[in-house]
Amino acid sequence: MFKKVASDVLGLSDIGQVISPKDYDKVASDDYVLHEDGEKIYFLIKSQSDEYCFTNYALIHLDGTSATSKKRLLKRYSYKNNHFSDIKLETAGTVDLDIEIKFNLGSNSYSIDVRKQDIEYLKDLYKSLIKISSIQKENALYLELAEKSLNIASNVLTPYHQESTEQQFKAINSYTFNWLRKTHQAFNKKDFSDVFLMFINN
Repeated sequence: MFKKVASDVLGLSDIGQVISPKDYDKVASDDYVLHEDGEKIYFLIKSQSDEYCFTNYALIHLDGTSATSKKRLLKRYSYKNNHFSDIKLETAGTVDLDIEIKFNLGSNSYSIDVRKQDIEYLKDLYKSLIKISSIQKENALYLELAEKSLNIASNVLTPYHQESTEQQFKAINSYTFNWLRKTHQAFNKKDFSDVFLMFINN
């Protein structure tokens, strides 16, 4: 414990802090946000070695090799292709200097230490991730049901179109493609601005 306290006092620990929106343009992550495509930062945690930038489209992680190295590995995980799960918030005890938010994003596991005075901000992030996860799970179910309904419809119609002309085949194929594309767009959410605006109050 004393080693941890000393390390924090000397500025050697890697406990993150929540960055205010007015300072988003001063962090390295901002350079990799797709502003031209409508991407916007909604929450940002910065430590000496890492930055965790939550935008409406993705988590941008600038992964530092160590607290003293200037090297960073840029990682980007879109919410469209990676789903949140197992989200946990660990609050601080009496002598703890930090709190912790844990979650999985796709196949990647994160455990982020944040200074305990930022607990109210971290609660907002926790609620946002819980809500996004819920939407992602529900949409995945709808996509599965949509594909099943298409297969059922296809199996029912096939016996009646065994001698379909090339024109009929093209029409059916075109309709199926467009239906799947629209369904995918409807239930594979890319932009979660509405969720962050609902919960983030910083």
